[in-house]
Amino acid sequence: MDRILIRGGKPLSGRLPISGAKNAALTLMPCALLTDEPVTLRNLPRLADVDSFGHLLNQLGASTQIEGSRPEDFGRVMTIRAGKVTATLAPYDIVRKMRASILVLGPLLARAGEATVSLPGGCAIGNRPIDLHLKALEALGAELETASGYVTARVPDGGLPGGTFSFPIVSVGATENAIMAAVLANGTCILENAAREPEIVDLCNLLVDMGANIEGMGTDKLVIHGKQRLHGATYSVMPDRIEAGSYACAAAITGGELELAGASANDMHAIIAALRETGVHVEETRSGIKVAADGKLKPLTLSTAPFPAFPTDMQAQFMAMLCLADGASVLTETIFENRYMHVPELARMGADIRVDGRTAIVRGVEKLTGAEVMATDLRASMSLILAGLAAEGETKVNRVYHLDRGYERLEEKLSAVGADIERDSDG
Repeated sequence: MDRILIRGGKPLSGRLPISGAKNAALTLMPCALLTDEPVTLRNLPRLADVDSFGHLLNQLGASTQIEGSRPEDFGRVMTIRAGKVTATLAPYDIVRKMRASILVLGPLLARAGEATVSLPGGCAIGNRPIDLHLKALEALGAELETASGYVTARVPDGGLPGGTFSFPIVSVGATENAIMAAVLANGTCILENAAREPEIVDLCNLLVDMGANIEGMGTDKLVIHGKQRLHGATYSVMPDRIEAGSYACAAAITGGELELAGASANDMHAIIAALRETGVHVEETRSGIKVAADGKLKPLTLSTAPFPAFPTDMQAQFMAMLCLADGASVLTETIFENRYMHVPELARMGADIRVDGRTAIVRGVEKLTGAEVMATDLRASMSLILAGLAAEGETKVNRVYHLDRGYERLEEKLSAVGADIERDSDG
């Protein structure tokens, strides 16, 4: 099993390209099921999850074609064509490996009239049930049946009639599924307290390019007037704000300076505000954003919450960075109940962190020391990489397959800006 070796203590400097957003890509790909015409996605990141989703679409009858990209390039162009949906089942062995598989539920229901998807259960960072996905679809007129670990959704005779649903709590995935189901409904669908993440705006932008009628994009109230059919489109995946934030933390924790080419400051207001509060200099450039740090980082208090607040997907990276701050920081995780599993691994490197429920108190230390650590999930993996970049000596990060799910060619990007990092396939 692969592991990553890091010999830390080197400030990072230079230009680092930001890839297309993983969370957007996995939402845009199932849109191809909504039309029999080709959907071409540009700037698609080279990630294990993207490959897995492509295989799922193949099983449902869609063809996928990679165009005109060399293996050494970042990003890819993929054309997906679902001329005919030949299957409507997303089986357990796929959904349990990649929760984003649930996002075929809405488009299959809309296009084929039915969908059967495995119930995903829990996961490493906490329980993430799909009840809101189902309640939203039911409110829009779907008929649901659950049996033997699967949910089957069907449209009534005459198609999905539409309706109104107010999410009791903000749910990104449920909002995405409901939007994709609604665009082919016979009537109007209204989604209240909808998630507002930039990735959802990206989804709506693609659907509008395909002919959908969506009002209120970027707000918490979406009004979707169903169309009889959608057509194909060519669309570029938005830049990954979480990858950009992660590499901004890499510049900060190493006392370096990075230009994050392709990053969009408009999608990162809360992340940038938190970086500036720690004393990190952040400015927009023509090609992205520049992040620079010199001197001791300042501690801060922050809490995760749905967009536009500070994202849960950046909590672990900020925790690693704040391990070297001058003072005590207080982090509160409100989204997932078990997203502090990186804390014991950071402690192995000399971090001083105390967890009390959903709150973690991080007391800055003078230095971190390299150690052998084990990743537990995607963002926890990145926190260990960041700690390793700043630590004295060598850090060995095991179970890096988590990283391959969300960070395109991480070691190549970091090596190019001065990190001493390599992948060891014999570990």
